[in-house]
Amino acid sequence: MNDLPVVDLRGLAAEIGGIAAPGDVTRPDGVRAMLGRLERAAGEPVGVLVAAAAHRTTAPLPKHDPDDWWHVVDTSLGGAFACAQAVLPGMAERGGGRIVLLASEAGLAGRADATARSAAHAGVIALAKSLGREAAPFGVSVNAVAPAEPGARTPLGHAPTAARVAASVAFLADSRLPTLVGQTLNLTGGRVRARA
Repeated sequence: MNDLPVVDLRGLAAEIGGIAAPGDVTRPDGVRAMLGRLERAAGEPVGVLVAAAAHRTTAPLPKHDPDDWWHVVDTSLGGAFACAQAVLPGMAERGGGRIVLLASEAGLAGRADATARSAAHAGVIALAKSLGREAAPFGVSVNAVAPAEPGARTPLGHAPTAARVAASVAFLADSRLPTLVGQTLNLTGGRVRARA
């Protein structure tokens, strides 16, 4: 299992003038409760959702613990589903909104020893395509971003930085782009080429 740093959400939120609403995205009831706390604290409904939850481990498939494999899928794909499901009715009722789902290069091309991550993020990309079609008639735009792995060698010469990924998310969250629906921004610097 990979050890990733724990982020102090409350401290980060306070630093940038935001509101922290931590919760377990693998539990739809917990996500709904989290959304309620967030909307009460903000005094307004969610207009833009960026679903970026992930649990990341690597192991060869024959040796990957099944419970951990499903936890990766439940967090990345299930979390995106639960968050989108929680905000979509309100967005549709108000006639608009933006949903941006975070995937990865693994979801575009697969990755050895990371079948759970690859499967989960391929699912996130498919969710963006399908939900994009479903939500568009209500004025809700759904898209995804799939960056290369940090530190990856790319034909461009470098993987995207966190700032460039954030800029791509901001681009997709922009309400001035109403016709961009069901797309995945491929931020792999040429490692994975676009296909129909």
